[in-house]
Amino acid sequence: MTDKTKMATTETAKTQIDIAKIKIGVSACLLGEKVGYDGNHRHDRYLTQTLSLFVDYVPVCPEVGCGMPIPREAVRLVGDPDAPRLETRNTHEDKTQMMTDWLPGKLTALEKENLCGFIFKSKSPSSGLYRIRVYGDDGKVRKTGTGIFAKAFCDHFPRVPVEEAGRLNDPKLRENFIEKIFTLRRWRKLIDAQKSLGGLVGFHTRNKLLILSHSQDHYRQLGKLVAKGKEIIAQEGIQELFDQYEVLLLKALDLKTTTKKNINVLMHILGFFKKELTSDEKQEMLTLLDQYRQGYVPLVVPLTMINHYVRKYDKSWLKDQTYLNPHPFELKLRNYF
Repeated sequence: MTDKTKMATTETAKTQIDIAKIKIGVSACLLGEKVGYDGNHRHDRYLTQTLSLFVDYVPVCPEVGCGMPIPREAVRLVGDPDAPRLETRNTHEDKTQMMTDWLPGKLTALEKENLCGFIFKSKSPSSGLYRIRVYGDDGKVRKTGTGIFAKAFCDHFPRVPVEEAGRLNDPKLRENFIEKIFTLRRWRKLIDAQKSLGGLVGFHTRNKLLILSHSQDHYRQLGKLVAKGKEIIAQEGIQELFDQYEVLLLKALDLKTTTKKNINVLMHILGFFKKELTSDEKQEMLTLLDQYRQGYVPLVVPLTMINHYVRKYDKSWLKDQTYLNPHPFELKLRNYF
């Protein structure tokens, strides 16, 4: 094999890694599979027509998975809100044991999928994440439950981002979830390559502004953690360092970005151009930031100008910042007001 062929093969491999889709779990009915209790689906076109360009789905229907037929009598959560039972609505047949017997095997199987996220069906007694009705033995109905499978998944995979399909209609929640799954994929690629202090420093450097846009406090904590990397490795090992970093990183990303936080990051970026920007360019940028602050333009507008200046003035450190391009432009996640 010639040197040119080797180089071409290496570049092809890199490209394949870079464009590899993110694997996430999803409630099967959201993909159009007719697994609902009524024999129908709950097809979500955003998931199948837009997000599917960048992710591979692992569909799960816990009710069918544990042995319930299609169609079937609808089920609901009953009893203690903290530990509800799963019962059929009309005949009150207890399906809890059927579900709990199935769960361990399914969760073990999902471990092999290396999921970077999971999208659950809303309002489901098996898969819903938030405000699921629990019919108490005292006759009261409380919207405090979590679907049995959803709860088991979150307990088993506490570091995997999760969201409900219905909540993804909110552009801010959608951006936050998708940003998390792309960040987690980048983090997993670092771990798969090789755990090293140098690799961690590089990852942290590239994601500094992204982290800052979510939380100044976690930004400082993560910086201090990386600075103590050698000491932690010497005392507790590199696995402990990576575990601590991952926990803090995901906690930071759980905190949503705001206009104020983004303005802070954008002003920080402007500081890199103190010697390059003309007075007109600086004024134009400040005007765009003010328009964004007042809600007249979306975040993508000032970011587009910033990216232009990054290229024009060849700011290598900023070119590597994931904050400027944290997810595919085609998803239009920063276009909302």
